[in-house]
Amino acid sequence: MKIFNTKFLSVVGILLILSVAIVIYTCNAEIEDRAKGNLYDDTKTIPFNKVALLLGTSKYLKNGSINPYYKNRIEAAVRLYNSGKVRYIVISGDNSTKNYNEPDQMRADLVLSEIDSSNIYLDYAGFRTFDSIIRLKEIFGQDSVTIVSQPFHNKRAIYIASQEGITAIGYNAKDVSRSFGLKVQVREKLARVKVFIDYLFGQQPKFLGDKIKIH
Repeated sequence: MKIFNTKFLSVVGILLILSVAIVIYTCNAEIEDRAKGNLYDDTKTIPFNKVALLLGTSKYLKNGSINPYYKNRIEAAVRLYNSGKVRYIVISGDNSTKNYNEPDQMRADLVLSEIDSSNIYLDYAGFRTFDSIIRLKEIFGQDSVTIVSQPFHNKRAIYIASQEGITAIGYNAKDVSRSFGLKVQVREKLARVKVFIDYLFGQQPKFLGDKIKIH
């Protein structure tokens, strides 16, 4: 009886692992497919959009060094803006505590790069990419956007935008080395599954609020 139970549990475990693998593969494949033809590395070929959405991240790593994801996103946003392919930048990031403010930090660095602060708008409730995209439409009134982040992140954001009726393209910030970004890449696979779970259960952003007009 014990042998039977052990074999049964082993089969159930294998089936569960296979099921999880299939779900992860399917969700990732759908997001990859939706992003095809909508990612750009060159400002010369990227179409014009009135607004860019710069997705937030922490400036510093736990060891105090500059986060390369952050650095590369700032540089990409500056290139895109200076190319004339966007007129305004919405920075959407986490400001969940008094001492942690991604949008303000990113704005400060964009201004240091001589981007006019009057053309920068801040979304302090972009706790997740899901929230950032929905709030871009519901709060900032945009149905067309150029998203600025690393390629893997842009792909997920573009998928969410398509679900929300937003025409989105991505301008790719430089990615980091595979070895450095391994943890992020693994987390991204799971984040893509979470997108489908969010829609399955009708998830909404943590906060909405008053509308903000982009001039």
